[in-house]
Amino acid sequence: MTRREILKLSGLTLSAWALPTKMFAEYQHMRELNEVEVIIIGGSYAGLSTAMSLGRSLRNVLIIDSGSPCNRQAPYSHNLITQDGIPPLQIIQKAKSEILNYKTVKIVNDRALRGEIINGGFIIHTASGQQFNAKKLVFATGIKDIIPPIKGLAECWGSTVIHCPYCHGYEFRNQVTGILANGEKAFQLSAMVHNLTSNLSILTNGKANFTVEQLNKIAKNGINVIETKVAAIDHNDGHIRNVIFEDGTSKSYKALYAGIPFIQHSDIPTSLGCKLTETGHLKIDSTQKTSVEGIYACGDNSTMARSIASAVFSGNLTGAMVNKDLTIETF
Repeated sequence: MTRREILKLSGLTLSAWALPTKMFAEYQHMRELNEVEVIIIGGSYAGLSTAMSLGRSLRNVLIIDSGSPCNRQAPYSHNLITQDGIPPLQIIQKAKSEILNYKTVKIVNDRALRGEIINGGFIIHTASGQQFNAKKLVFATGIKDIIPPIKGLAECWGSTVIHCPYCHGYEFRNQVTGILANGEKAFQLSAMVHNLTSNLSILTNGKANFTVEQLNKIAKNGINVIETKVAAIDHNDGHIRNVIFEDGTSKSYKALYAGIPFIQHSDIPTSLGCKLTETGHLKIDSTQKTSVEGIYACGDNSTMARSIASAVFSGNLTGAMVNKDLTIETF
């Protein structure tokens, strides 16, 4: 569409030159956004890493990001070389500034609501009423933790109620630590956390569910099992002071590992036909492809290895695989 055509549609005259020039630029910008080669939904570590791989391959990429990374409550990031001890949001901000140096990559601050498969491509509709078209889709949407309805637990999540010994455990080494989980999850966590502290107990929040062999190993390593249900977490601005039990007793802790359930942060992949694994992750192959042709996934939504380092790696690989497929299709 030419400037003259835009003017005619808008009812303006050619003498109104400054405004039409601006309108034309905005139209061209929106056209570039609306029709791209790859849409990445999710602008956190995995999504941004994917975008860098694709940007460096001169692919036209649009990132749709709602600005809610799942680790936004964590005060610091760890176990990522060159970024150890840096606040997570600071890493994201730096990554975005680097990504935008690649002129074929754009970021839209919006929330993807639904998707369509049409003519061998995809359409994504957003909360603001926009729609974007692409040949390929990448879901880097993460997962949503289902926080148990225990008073104080949500306020401590990500700071002193934690999920990963590799991401947080070193900072709580040799401290009084609890594991809020039961069964296999609790047993696996106890083995890893016991390497970091010998002052450890398992809070099963009800009747313990361990095999005889597991109980013997737990006892051998001096780990106490508490079956009394947890009533509340006493804390000071997210820093645990005590776990309060339903029988009125309490115990002081510095950290609490919690094995809590999750769901996919976005339901768009499954609405488009993407399959899930038994653990609830998006099912992908070794090249990050989902069960739907043209759709890829990376980061926490598709792996049990939940860390920034893992997300960055999987995003980097995804970008390379998407570029490879686009190249083969057009070569």
